Amino acid sequence: MNEFIRLPQAKIFSPMPSPELIFVTGGRAPSVEWLLDCASSIAGIWSIDHGIDVCHRAKLAPQLLIGDLDSARSESIAWAKSLDIPIEVHPVDKDFTDTQLALDRAAQLKNPISVVITGAFGGRVDHLFATLFTCAHSPVRTILADEREVICFIRSGESIKILPEQKPFALSLLPMTEICRGVSIDGVHWKLNRAKLHQSFPNAVSNRVEASEVRASIESGILAVHLFFDR
Repeated sequence: MNEFIRLPQAKIFSPMPSPELIFVTGGRAPSVEWLLDCASSIAGIWSIDHGIDVCHRAKLAPQLLIGDLDSARSESIAWAKSLDIPIEVHPVDKDFTDTQLALDRAAQLKNPISVVITGAFGGRVDHLFATLFTCAHSPVRTILADEREVICFIRSGESIKILPEQKPFALSLLPMTEICRGVSIDGVHWKLNRAKLHQSFPNAVSNRVEASEVRASIESGILAVHLFFDR
C-alpha cells in the first residue's frame, strides 16, 4: 500500500493509484480554496457540465469540458471557448449521466487510471446514487471529495489507511454490494473484526474516529468508507 491520495483534510493510503485527474461536477461546489489546494497536487482537471462554473469562479482552466451543458452558465462556456478548452457536447436526451460519460471517456485513456470527483455531494439524490454505484464498480478508481465529505472505495482483499489532518465528525461504512464479508476497522470507537455488512440494512453508520490513523479492510465485496467533516 505505497500509493497515497493527498487531500487537504487527509492523506489516504490505498490500492488506488495516485490520482491523475480531478472531475469537477455539478453538485455542491467545493470551496475555491479547497479546490485550488487539491488541484496543486493533481495535474489534470476535467469539468463536467455545470462544473465549468466552479472552474470559472476559481480561474482554474480544465483540459476538457464534457456533458450536455444543460446547466452550465453561458458566461462560463464562453470563458472555456475563449481559452480554447476542448468541449465534448452530448445530447440532453441520453442513457448516461454526464459523470458516467466522463468516467467512460477516462477509461479509454489508459488502465489503470484514478480520479478525484468533486461536486458530487449536496445536489440531487438520484445523481449521487448513480455516481456512488458507478464509481464503486467502475474500472476507473475514484474518490469523491470536497471539504465536507470524502468517500473512498475498497474492494475484495483490499485495505486502506487514513491519516486525517482534520478530525472527522463521523465515519461510516456503506456496502456497495449485497454483502460485504470480512470487514475490519480500527482506530475508531466501534471496531469491527471480520464482520458481515448487508446492503439491505446498513448499520455501520456514524462511527467516531479516536486515533491518529484509521485502518479498514474487506475480504469480499465492495465497501464505501465515508468521512464527514463538521464544517
